[in-house]
Amino acid sequence: MRIIALEEHCSTPAYIAEGMIKPVPSLAERSKRFGYQIFDELADIGPSRIKYMDASGIDVQVLSLVQPGSQNFDGAKALAISQDANDTMAEACRKYPGRFAGFATLPVSEPEVAVKELERCVNELGFKGALINGHQQGEFLDAKKFWPIFEAAEALDVPIYLHPTAPHPDAYKAYFDGYEELHRAGWGFMIDTSCHFLRIMFSGAFDAYPKLKFILGHLGEGLPFAMHRLDDHTRNAAKRKGLKKTALEYMRDNVWVTTSGNWYEPAFVCTMMAMGVDKILFAIDWPYEPNTAGMAFLNKLSISDGDREKIAHLNAEKLLKM
Repeated sequence: MRIIALEEHCSTPAYIAEGMIKPVPSLAERSKRFGYQIFDELADIGPSRIKYMDASGIDVQVLSLVQPGSQNFDGAKALAISQDANDTMAEACRKYPGRFAGFATLPVSEPEVAVKELERCVNELGFKGALINGHQQGEFLDAKKFWPIFEAAEALDVPIYLHPTAPHPDAYKAYFDGYEELHRAGWGFMIDTSCHFLRIMFSGAFDAYPKLKFILGHLGEGLPFAMHRLDDHTRNAAKRKGLKKTALEYMRDNVWVTTSGNWYEPAFVCTMMAMGVDKILFAIDWPYEPNTAGMAFLNKLSISDGDREKIAHLNAEKLLKM
């Protein structure tokens, strides 16, 4: 069975030189538990990464620059970091044919420039879409100045992976000050990303670009669990805003989710019942999660072999044209 993993992160020397890789106590603890250094493995897009992939039976990783990516920068610096990351990932794809694909890093602070970089990555480098790390220094993508990126993604027929980053500064101050252990992957990432996506949904972006495709990680950042209640309590608000569909319909029509780092079968069952198996893609979140954990989860799921094939590779092949 072919295995394609969609949320697999990397760093580059230029990114590291900007001070973007910072020690986090929880990650040091996870490195010790996993038996490898997370930051070292982020920086390797070669033999070590391939070794860990082969040991677990992973055929393809779709690479992406680790959060916050180029979104901590503006102007020329944002473009330079983006192009460096994209060129580095493209070189890995050439060096290890068939083992890697790429999600473009975009200079989101400069939307028109971001459009050109997305077009370059898809048309010239063969990338499969873009991965955007949450808010742009406090600005959310529902702001229409960012919509040219959506327009380009729809025209190119590639998805946007909305990936978490640290919560909005105001949210951090209100909810996580003094509780830093909660503000990242444990809880804050999910809350910030789900709220961000709902802003995009209720802004009318999917009416403006009805074929726009979004991917959400970690079994949908909690939204499959809550989507019926969300729909029930927002139908009238959606009508007042002039939206053409309900929240439930946008979730089913425009959203795919991945398994990345959410190894809990009850949550998976909820997601599959809410979204349908054709909307679930396999991902691990390497190296923040070990490949062994993701593969053990996939192999032990109480689903049919046909559904397992869809999640492992068939859905990704269709969505990403692989």
